[in-house]
Amino acid sequence: MLRHLPAMFLIPTLSACATQIEEKISEDYAPVYPVEMIEPTGALPSGGIYTASSAGLFASDRRASRVGDILTVQFTERFSASKSQSASGERSNSFEMDLPNVLTGGFDDGQLTNGTDQSFSGKGAAQQSNSLTGLMSVSVVRIMPGGMLEIMGQKRLTLNNGREYVRLTGVVRPEDIGPDNVVRSDRIAHADIQYVGAGDTHDTAKPGWLRRGLSVISPL
Repeated sequence: MLRHLPAMFLIPTLSACATQIEEKISEDYAPVYPVEMIEPTGALPSGGIYTASSAGLFASDRRASRVGDILTVQFTERFSASKSQSASGERSNSFEMDLPNVLTGGFDDGQLTNGTDQSFSGKGAAQQSNSLTGLMSVSVVRIMPGGMLEIMGQKRLTLNNGREYVRLTGVVRPEDIGPDNVVRSDRIAHADIQYVGAGDTHDTAKPGWLRRGLSVISPL
């Protein structure tokens, strides 16, 4: 009985690995807060509708433009791909020799007849479709040369039996940000969008670690 105790303590530890891994990755998505801007001494509001420090034309324009600013991303990811192929081949040949009985000495030259038939047929098809819609707010983490904005953000949902993570990194052009401070996900360069889960619900949807390990080393 005592020799089974280490395994009993090991099972809960292994089941929690996925959650611990995702929590470790979440540390890379820590929020970036804006740096406090120091106004020049003696600078007073002019009351004008235009300001040079604004991201847009008007002083009321609140589009993200500095490190720490919040930007909303609208997911419009829709991808569909399909592929099919077929191949077939056929080949046949025959060989027959008829010799005079004088030369064969009574040998049955019918045994010299030969023929082969070969045929091949193959067909394959693949189809995949993905869709991701919704809104998510991220932060500007760096101003790149040329004024482009590097963004990063994460949304973590804690459910009854696990957690869901939506993560996003990429580069945005300021001119692609709408007046409502929203940018479409298909306007983000080098976009890395992740939608992953961890916990009991996620673990039941995939084979256990032992079965996955045996599948790797199995020759069948």
